[in-house]
Amino acid sequence: MAITASGIYAVTFEKQMIDTLGQSFEAETHKALMTTDTYTPAFDTHDFRDDVTNEVTGTGYTLGGNTVITTDITIGSPAAGQTKLDFADPSWPASTIASAMCLIHYYNVGSAATDPLSLLLDFVTAVSTTNGTLLVQIAANGAAYYDLTP
Repeated sequence: MAITASGIYAVTFEKQMIDTLGQSFEAETHKALMTTDTYTPAFDTHDFRDDVTNEVTGTGYTLGGNTVITTDITIGSPAAGQTKLDFADPSWPASTIASAMCLIHYYNVGSAATDPLSLLLDFVTAVSTTNGTLLVQIAANGAAYYDLTP
Protein backbone atom coordinates (compact mmCIF):
# COMPACT_ATOMS: atom_id res chain seq x y z
CA MET A 1 0.00 0.00 0.00
CA ALA A 2 1.32 3.45 -0.91
CA ILE A 3 1.31 6.57 1.23
CA THR A 4 -1.71 8.61 0.14
CA ALA A 5 -2.35 11.15 2.93
CA SER A 6 -1.01 12.84 6.04
CA GLY A 7 -2.75 12.05 9.30
CA ILE A 8 -2.78 11.41 13.01
CA TYR A 9 -2.71 7.80 14.19
CA ALA A 10 -6.17 7.24 15.68
CA VAL A 11 -5.24 4.72 18.38
CA THR A 12 -2.49 7.02 19.70
CA PHE A 13 -4.94 9.95 19.59
CA GLU A 14 -7.40 7.98 21.70
CA LYS A 15 -4.61 7.03 24.15
CA GLN A 16 -3.63 10.71 24.46
CA MET A 17 -7.21 11.50 25.43
CA ILE A 18 -7.04 8.72 28.02
CA ASP A 19 -3.77 10.08 29.41
CA THR A 20 -5.22 13.59 29.59
CA LEU A 21 -8.29 12.45 31.50
CA GLY A 22 -6.53 9.83 33.61
CA GLN A 23 -8.74 6.98 32.47
CA SER A 24 -10.58 5.83 29.38
CA PHE A 25 -13.05 8.20 27.78
CA GLU A 26 -15.84 5.71 28.28
CA ALA A 27 -15.03 5.35 32.00
CA GLU A 28 -15.27 9.08 32.73
CA THR A 29 -18.48 10.63 34.06
CA HIS A 30 -19.82 12.92 31.36
CA LYS A 31 -22.37 15.67 31.82
CA ALA A 32 -24.29 18.07 29.62
CA LEU A 33 -25.45 21.51 30.64
CA MET A 34 -27.28 24.20 28.68
CA THR A 35 -26.83 27.95 28.45
CA THR A 36 -28.78 30.87 27.09
CA ASP A 37 -27.66 32.88 24.07
CA THR A 38 -25.93 35.37 26.37
CA TYR A 39 -23.01 32.98 26.93
CA THR A 40 -20.12 33.82 24.60
CA PRO A 41 -17.89 30.78 24.08
CA ALA A 42 -14.17 31.35 23.72
CA PHE A 43 -13.03 28.10 22.12
CA ASP A 44 -9.35 29.08 22.34
CA THR A 45 -9.34 29.94 26.05
CA HIS A 46 -12.31 28.37 27.86
CA ASP A 47 -11.07 25.11 29.27
CA PHE A 48 -13.08 24.30 32.41
CA ARG A 49 -16.74 24.49 33.41
CA ASP A 50 -16.12 27.59 35.54
CA ASP A 51 -15.58 29.53 32.27
CA VAL A 52 -19.18 28.90 31.23
CA THR A 53 -21.68 31.63 32.10
CA ASN A 54 -25.44 32.09 31.81
CA GLU A 55 -26.47 28.49 32.42
CA VAL A 56 -30.21 27.99 32.06
CA THR A 57 -32.41 27.57 35.13
CA GLY A 58 -35.86 26.16 35.65
CA THR A 59 -38.00 23.40 37.05
CA GLY A 60 -36.54 20.00 36.23
CA TYR A 61 -33.10 21.43 35.48
CA THR A 62 -30.20 21.06 37.94
CA LEU A 63 -27.25 23.44 37.83
CA GLY A 64 -24.40 21.57 36.14
CA GLY A 65 -26.78 19.68 33.88
CA ASN A 66 -27.45 15.97 33.54
CA THR A 67 -25.18 12.97 33.40
CA VAL A 68 -24.94 11.65 29.84
CA ILE A 69 -24.66 7.95 29.23
CA THR A 70 -23.43 5.59 26.54
CA THR A 71 -20.35 7.67 25.83
CA ASP A 72 -18.11 6.27 23.14
CA ILE A 73 -15.15 7.03 20.93
CA THR A 74 -15.24 5.11 17.66
CA ILE A 75 -12.13 4.95 15.49
CA GLY A 76 -12.80 4.95 11.74
CA SER A 77 -16.27 6.46 12.08
CA PRO A 78 -18.14 8.11 10.45
CA ALA A 79 -15.46 7.50 7.79
CA ALA A 80 -11.90 6.20 7.54
CA GLY A 81 -9.43 8.57 9.16
CA GLN A 82 -12.04 10.01 11.51
CA THR A 83 -12.72 9.42 15.20
CA LYS A 84 -16.27 9.95 16.46
CA LEU A 85 -17.36 11.22 19.89
CA ASP A 86 -20.87 10.07 20.70
CA PHE A 87 -23.28 9.77 23.61
CA ALA A 88 -26.96 9.09 24.25
CA ASP A 89 -29.49 11.87 23.71
CA PRO A 90 -29.66 13.93 26.92
CA SER A 91 -33.10 14.95 28.14
CA TRP A 92 -34.77 16.95 30.87
CA PRO A 93 -38.24 15.44 31.49
CA ALA A 94 -41.05 17.39 33.18
CA SER A 95 -39.03 20.57 32.82
CA THR A 96 -39.83 24.23 32.43
CA ILE A 97 -36.76 25.80 30.84
CA ALA A 98 -36.64 29.08 28.94
CA SER A 99 -34.37 29.99 26.04
CA ALA A 100 -31.79 27.19 26.01
CA MET A 101 -29.44 27.99 23.12
CA CYS A 102 -26.74 25.32 23.37
CA LEU A 103 -25.62 22.13 25.03
CA ILE A 104 -22.14 21.95 26.51
CA HIS A 105 -20.60 18.51 27.07
CA TYR A 106 -17.95 18.22 29.77
CA TYR A 107 -16.07 15.67 31.87
CA ASN A 108 -17.30 15.67 35.48
CA VAL A 109 -14.02 15.06 37.32
CA GLY A 110 -14.35 17.18 40.43
CA SER A 111 -15.53 20.79 40.44
CA ALA A 112 -16.37 23.62 38.07
CA ALA A 113 -12.70 24.68 38.21
CA THR A 114 -11.45 21.20 37.20
CA ASP A 115 -14.19 19.84 34.89
CA PRO A 116 -12.73 19.99 31.32
CA LEU A 117 -15.01 21.25 28.57
CA SER A 118 -15.39 18.99 25.56
CA LEU A 119 -17.77 20.49 23.02
CA LEU A 120 -20.63 22.91 22.44
CA LEU A 121 -23.65 22.05 20.32
CA ASP A 122 -25.41 25.20 19.05
CA PHE A 123 -29.21 24.83 18.81
CA VAL A 124 -29.26 27.75 16.29
CA THR A 125 -32.68 28.75 17.65
CA ALA A 126 -33.43 28.90 21.37
CA VAL A 127 -35.67 26.13 22.75
CA SER A 128 -37.97 26.14 25.75
CA THR A 129 -40.24 23.75 27.62
CA THR A 130 -43.27 24.24 29.82
CA ASN A 131 -43.77 21.14 31.95
CA GLY A 132 -42.49 18.99 29.09
CA THR A 133 -39.42 17.08 27.99
CA LEU A 134 -36.48 18.92 26.49
CA LEU A 135 -34.68 16.29 24.41
CA VAL A 136 -31.42 17.04 22.61
CA GLN A 137 -31.08 14.59 19.74
CA ILE A 138 -27.47 13.81 18.91
CA ALA A 139 -26.82 13.36 15.18
CA ALA A 140 -26.53 9.83 13.79
CA ASN A 141 -22.86 10.53 13.02
CA GLY A 142 -22.23 11.46 16.65
CA ALA A 143 -21.91 14.68 18.61
CA ALA A 144 -18.58 15.47 16.96
CA TYR A 145 -15.82 13.82 15.06
CA TYR A 146 -12.16 14.48 14.62
CA ASP A 147 -10.86 14.28 11.07
CA LEU A 148 -7.41 12.87 11.63
CA THR A 149 -6.39 12.89 7.96
CA PRO A 150 -6.49 16.41 6.51
